[in-house]
Amino acid sequence: MSETIGSEMCDKSGKVFVAGHRGLVGSAIVRKLEQLGYTNLILRTHAELDLTRQSDVESFFSLEKPVYVILAAAKVGGIHANNTYPADFIAVNLQIQTNVIHSAYAHGVKKLLFLGSSCIYPKFAPQPIPESALLTGPLEPTNEWYAIAKIAGIKTCQAYRIQYKWDAISGMPTNLYGPNDNFHPENSHVLPALMRRFHEAKVSGAEEVVVWGTGSPLREFLHVDDLADACVFMLERYSGLEHVNIGSGQEVTIKELAELVKEVVGFEGKLGWDSSKPDGTPRKLMDSSKLASLGWTPKVSLRDGLRQTYEWYLENVCAAK
Repeated sequence: MSETIGSEMCDKSGKVFVAGHRGLVGSAIVRKLEQLGYTNLILRTHAELDLTRQSDVESFFSLEKPVYVILAAAKVGGIHANNTYPADFIAVNLQIQTNVIHSAYAHGVKKLLFLGSSCIYPKFAPQPIPESALLTGPLEPTNEWYAIAKIAGIKTCQAYRIQYKWDAISGMPTNLYGPNDNFHPENSHVLPALMRRFHEAKVSGAEEVVVWGTGSPLREFLHVDDLADACVFMLERYSGLEHVNIGSGQEVTIKELAELVKEVVGFEGKLGWDSSKPDGTPRKLMDSSKLASLGWTPKVSLRDGLRQTYEWYLENVCAAK
């Protein structure tokens, strides 16, 4: 099968099943498809369709017969959750992927996009991380259960492509943020956690916010609307065996990120650093040159994306309290 193809999803009335449509990623993909004029989105909540139940998934595909599938459903969590529930993270994700991918193939889906995560790569992968780094070294132990499930998803898509000549592709996003992110005080990722802390410090009139580490590690962030745009682009323009990295290509230090979030939130106190706390990996950047060579580039700047995300947080998280 060729690496690139022409515009594939030209029939905007064709059924598109977005699995995991209420999460950070799935909700952005639904917004993008609606904005582009897709009129036949098939959406199911977990209560309506449990993707871990093979017979339920088979029945759903047999009845609905979607033309395209975007697999954004997954059990996700931070380091604490991964360490506490390793069986859930490997078993639930394997069940979801295997059920959806097999049923999609068996019921004549034209094309499937499987979404993973940058944690599939070895802990000491070269920087920026190319797609070829997959399976070249040991994983980061704190999320290996999730990572192994996602690697299995990539390999499942490749196996169905090789054996059945079926158009299953995989995209691996970098760190994401945006509307519908998780702002939970204990188990959110670095960006929403910083946003919440600065907002609460601003509201309470605190004089200082202290952040863990030295602020020196480099991180890459992609707005989830850019990811959604990349997903539609890949469905239309990519058909290849290898998974594709989806990143912004832009790095910021945690210190620069914290200062930017502080500015966007409008916190006027001091920013302090607790260098006795761990920094984590010094650098984690994806090599997204493959996707760029196909003609896709991100559009949302970090400052604009943070401003938009903070507005969403105020309207949806703070207003709901």
